[in-house]
Amino acid sequence: MKRLLLIIIFFYSCDQKTRYSLNIDIISNDKIYTNNSEINLKSTIDGLTIDNEKITYYYNDKETNRRFSLDNSKLGTNTIKARVNIDGLTITGKKSIEVYSNITPKLYSYEIINEFPHDITSYTQGLEFYNGVLYESTGLNGYSTINKIDLLNDKVLEKKYLENKYFGEGLTIINDNLIQLTWKNKIGFIYDPNTLDLKNSFNYDKNTEGWGLANDGEFLYLSDGSSKIRVINPESFKEIDFFEVVTNNRKIKNINELEIVDNIIYANTYQSNKDVVLKIDKNNGKVLGLINFDGLRDKVKKHPELDVLNGIAYNKSRNTFFITGKKWNKVFEVKIIKD
Repeated sequence: MKRLLLIIIFFYSCDQKTRYSLNIDIISNDKIYTNNSEINLKSTIDGLTIDNEKITYYYNDKETNRRFSLDNSKLGTNTIKARVNIDGLTITGKKSIEVYSNITPKLYSYEIINEFPHDITSYTQGLEFYNGVLYESTGLNGYSTINKIDLLNDKVLEKKYLENKYFGEGLTIINDNLIQLTWKNKIGFIYDPNTLDLKNSFNYDKNTEGWGLANDGEFLYLSDGSSKIRVINPESFKEIDFFEVVTNNRKIKNINELEIVDNIIYANTYQSNKDVVLKIDKNNGKVLGLINFDGLRDKVKKHPELDVLNGIAYNKSRNTFFITGKKWNKVFEVKIIKD
């Protein structure tokens, strides 16, 4: 009987513990939080305010004061945690906070310099110049390729087909390796950029789709269709960091094709209502500008399978960008113009 009573008391005590609810309130003069914001934290347990001296706060798992500036915060989603000990009982709470850019993106347009033929059957996924040659990755199961192109002379130098089970995605060339992603197969391929011979393959995170790919000479930058761009070690192909793409009032999802020029990521968004390319600070995900390519798609041949702008390649020797799209019959050489 005594043992039964102890069991009843034990379960009653546990039930009482689970009833505690720690809520975190954010106090700030700002309705939208940016890197210019300062916040003050207050916590309550079941509606009762707790002395802040007894509470330990964490910002993204790093201990912090109850009042602090967001000047060094990551942009996008961040996590605030609180922990308090009362009579030997540890109670915790958690709250998400969205931090946005502290600048308004600048607006840009474009000027067409040249037009070049493009294979109208190519479902373009990635585009990049390397040693003066244009490399293109295309998608769709059964049609995915790597193409090595002499664009100025309208000549395909090499073409390699992927197995039918693979849906090709973005590509980039680093350390004399041509790296191509696949969409949902969780596998990437490494080729010799001169011959397109397959050198190796690698797997990436089981929760990550392959969309766009670029490099800055040191790291790979991978998009997965979300608002995140992941920073990848080009030797181990392991993720070492990530950031989210944000403006001054929202996160941008469906980040797709990527190109990096002078520490700026140029990226388009898939299935956007407009043909727009973002200028993104690669150090923090802040959207610096929006390039409006409205009207460019009107200049290509119309057909039932014509799809969105997707393909951004910078030519350093010409200081121009080359833009195309999925099943477009043209590649456009353009200059970016500030509005």
